[in-house]
Amino acid sequence: MSPSTQWFRVLDLDELPEGRVKTVLAGHKSLAMTHYQGKYGALDNRCPHQGGPLGEGSIENGYLRCPWHGWDYCPHTGRPPGDLDVDDVLETFTVETREDGIYVGLPIESEHTRTVSDVMAETLVNWGVTHVFGMVGHSNLGLADALRRQEMAGNLTFIGIRHEGAGAFAASAYAKLTGKPAACLTIAGPGATNLLTGMWDAKVDRAPILALTGQVNSQVLGTGNFQECDLSAAFSGVAAWSGTVLNNSKHAELASLAVKHALLKRDVSHLIFPDEIQNQPAIDVPAATPEGRLTPLQIAPPPESLQKAIDLLKPARRPVIIVGHGARFNMLAVIELAEQLGAPILTTFKGKGLISDRHPLGCGVLGRSGTPIASWFMNEADVLLVMGASFSNHTGIYPGLPIIQVDFDPLALGKFHPVTVPVWGEISIVVEQLKTALTGQTNTDDQTSQVVERWAIWRAEKHNREQDDRGQGLNSAAIFAAMTRQVAQDAVISVDVGNNTYSFGRYFECEAQSVLMSGYLGSIGFGFPGAMGAWAAAGQTRQIVSVSGDGGFGQYLADFNTAVKYEMNITHILLNNSQLGKISKEQRAGEWDVWQTSLSNPNFASYAQNCGGFGIRVTQKDELDGAIAQALAHNGPAIVEIFADPELI
Repeated sequence: MSPSTQWFRVLDLDELPEGRVKTVLAGHKSLAMTHYQGKYGALDNRCPHQGGPLGEGSIENGYLRCPWHGWDYCPHTGRPPGDLDVDDVLETFTVETREDGIYVGLPIESEHTRTVSDVMAETLVNWGVTHVFGMVGHSNLGLADALRRQEMAGNLTFIGIRHEGAGAFAASAYAKLTGKPAACLTIAGPGATNLLTGMWDAKVDRAPILALTGQVNSQVLGTGNFQECDLSAAFSGVAAWSGTVLNNSKHAELASLAVKHALLKRDVSHLIFPDEIQNQPAIDVPAATPEGRLTPLQIAPPPESLQKAIDLLKPARRPVIIVGHGARFNMLAVIELAEQLGAPILTTFKGKGLISDRHPLGCGVLGRSGTPIASWFMNEADVLLVMGASFSNHTGIYPGLPIIQVDFDPLALGKFHPVTVPVWGEISIVVEQLKTALTGQTNTDDQTSQVVERWAIWRAEKHNREQDDRGQGLNSAAIFAAMTRQVAQDAVISVDVGNNTYSFGRYFECEAQSVLMSGYLGSIGFGFPGAMGAWAAAGQTRQIVSVSGDGGFGQYLADFNTAVKYEMNITHILLNNSQLGKISKEQRAGEWDVWQTSLSNPNFASYAQNCGGFGIRVTQKDELDGAIAQALAHNGPAIVEIFADPELI
């Protein structure tokens, strides 16, 4: 036996009938095994013309026929009939019949040759990309194999999703929670275009994210090839940076630029991998690292704008601080400043949970998804200090008050209307400088007693609303009161859009939870995929919960199976009212007929069970706490399906 030959058992003795053909795998080699005239043959499974899988063909008139275009080959020698063309002869391999089965001898596989994809995958890992959400397909196989090697080395986690849109939302949520870039992997054409909604969600919410898309072979670009799509054009609106990997590219540099743009711009980067480039050898090409490529981002504000802010805050009697999602990594310092000033803290909806609703200065959410506490303190303020917020209509920050706005992006300052003092700088630096300059220099009113008073009024109102019952489902006040009681203090909560989300913002009381949402894009369907991203980022240490309506959950229903596959410990609170309730409400408000907003739903709890998860239905208020507690205790994905009254929101 030759030491250069490796033998593989590929068939049982009686597995392949006479006159039949079958595909088998020997190591990494795909073979077409034939059984004809009492003799076994082992042929290369790939037809040399169009790549057809010969093992799916048939033996007709003594020849193996390709299932794709009908070309014939001898089932023993791999030769076509008639005149021979050396390019048309299939490679054959030695077959032995032994007592325990049919064996094929193949040359021992050579060691893996480092490729362009390896260089780029290693570079992405060096830059801190540790999670990829995606779908492996025919135009990204070389890149996928490089990612597989990184996962095998313990450097990367790959999560295979059922719909690319869910993968993009998961990556966006991961980036929002951590501030670090996650990536998505897709094929060319439809796989890539399916990413766009999630990419836009990340872009408008300033989350760093990478799209890694396969592409058809370079030589057929522009010919209308199968699944060809001009991906540079398709991503031109959403990607802050996009690059195509070419034969003579500086491959490590391209990967570095992609991550650098995503991190520094807090935006979307896109790498396009033509099929044939992915496996191109790159034996001696080193991967790149971020060393010497990134600067600290703690930008100090211009002295004149900082002084104007100080001058406005010194005489203030009732200052109020408003924080948005952009302040999420600086809240300890912000709260210290608020305590120094005696200033209540209001949050935007995207900033919900950045300060505890139990804190003496915490006033909850301002705006349409908010509390009357927050709106009262804004209206009573004599100056607003706004940090990391975008002044959306949803939040409703009153422009008639004196406003100090702090943001790292100078274009965000005074974006929709002039503000009194725009301050360009990182929140962490600005807050520290304000704390130093204002120590002992202010004489503000004590507003903490008023915070307590306003919370007492609102909690009494919420308790009254919990009793509402029209006999058409549970009211939102009761649902989110139970959720407030049951969800862990430091959970991550991913919410969707619609009435369920407005009610969550209004009724759920945060302690130290992190809340994720499709903020500026407001995309239906974000809730559950967002929880998958949160689980990837923090699922080993924190409880992961998602909230949606039946319309939102139905968008990516199949990816509950992804959660089951990876044993994601996610509890999904599903408010089922059999309609797109927010749209029905808008139709009535606009004096239109309510039309095409009804939904036909499955039994979502049974669906969870059928997928291998946990599901439970709730129809009575006294069942809420027990059902939510039971789902949270389940080690794996769970759905609490709650029949909700569409009017009692």
